[in-house]
Amino acid sequence: RNVLTVPVIWLCLVPALFLDLVVSLFQAICFPIYGIPKVRRKDHIVIDRHYLAYLNIIEKLNCLYCGYFNGLMAYVTEVAGRTEQYWCPIKHARQLKKAHDRYHRFTEFGDAEGYRSKVATVRRDFGDIENPD
Repeated sequence: RNVLTVPVIWLCLVPALFLDLVVSLFQAICFPIYGIPKVRRKDHIVIDRHYLAYLNIIEKLNCLYCGYFNGLMAYVTEVAGRTEQYWCPIKHARQLKKAHDRYHRFTEFGDAEGYRSKVATVRRDFGDIENPD
């Protein structure tokens, strides 16, 4: 049964590679203009489990794919979180199941005064991040 899903799983690699390219270009071009520290791709995309000798070739290939894909999602989430902090640092009206690491800096939903008084500061609040450049 698992074999039947292989084409579907591997087909997802095509848009993932495109997403990787677009997000990398986006942050390379836009983040310096905005003053946002760039996200280190290598901090999120870790591909190393295929070196484990106890895995067969199929397991190694699966681990390679999962390391890339899940790392890519973490990388994209971090780029998106930093972008959101710059452009729209307002919490949602309802609680999120899982918020990105920058979310706690955002102003509360509906707090117009708080937003106006803090937005410029929040947009520059990246001091906790090491700049990879």
